[in-house]
Amino acid sequence: MNNYMIELALPGSLTEEFIALIPQQRAIVDKLMANGIVLSYSLAVDRSRLWIVITGSSEEEVLDHLYTLPLTKFMKVHIQKLSFHNAGTFSLSNVSLN
Repeated sequence: MNNYMIELALPGSLTEEFIALIPQQRAIVDKLMANGIVLSYSLAVDRSRLWIVITGSSEEEVLDHLYTLPLTKFMKVHIQKLSFHNAGTFSLSNVSLN
């Protein structure tokens, strides 16, 4: 499997249609993250760009996942295959029953 950095340029003004699709987008991203397909999902503070790291066996597979996201049709997409992607993990402390 390979990792790909997807950079998406958001439109300058967000339409009502775009805003209405945000909850659906988040639900699909959460599902893809739970399945280990989306490794990270980040939005610029000025809401001009979105970055997603996706894992897949080919660029075509990654694009298939990307196009399940309803907001993709509103954005300009740039995809780059990564040599590696390091990320910290979140874990809860071990619970002691003593």
